[in-house]
Amino acid sequence: MRHNKKHGMKLGTDASHTKAMKKSLVCALFENDRIKTLDQRAKAIRPDVDRIITWAKKGDLASRRNAIAKMGNADLVREVFEKAAQGMWADRNGGYTRIMKLGPRKGDAAEVVIIELVTEPVKKKAAKSSVTKVAKSDAE
Repeated sequence: MRHNKKHGMKLGTDASHTKAMKKSLVCALFENDRIKTLDQRAKAIRPDVDRIITWAKKGDLASRRNAIAKMGNADLVREVFEKAAQGMWADRNGGYTRIMKLGPRKGDAAEVVIIELVTEPVKKKAAKSSVTKVAKSDAE
C-alpha cells in the first residue's frame, strides 16, 4: 500500500535520496551560514532548518537528540545549540532563513537561489500614533 507516500517534495529522486540530500543541505547551511542551491531544494529544507533552530532555542536533551537524528552530525548540533543559547535567534519567532533569487542557471534554466540564515535582530514596527482629529467649529 502507498499510505502517506505522496506527502512532501520528492525533488526528482526516490525517498531515500531526497532524505539524504536534505540532510546534507541542512548541514551545509549550518556550517557555512549561506549556500547556493536550486529554488525547490531551498524551499524543501526551509522547514527542517526552522525546526532545528526551534529545538535549539528550547535547548533540552530531547530537542538535542531530535536535532542529531535530523542532521546526523553531533558536533554541528552542539554549535547550533551554543549559538541559540547565546541568543542569536532569541528575539525571532520563526523566519530564520532568507531566500534570494539569483536567476536561471545557464545549462538548464533551473532557478538558482542563495539560502542563508538570518542573523540580524527583528526590527520593531513603529507604533501607530493615535492622532485625534480636532473638528472645526463653524462659529459665524
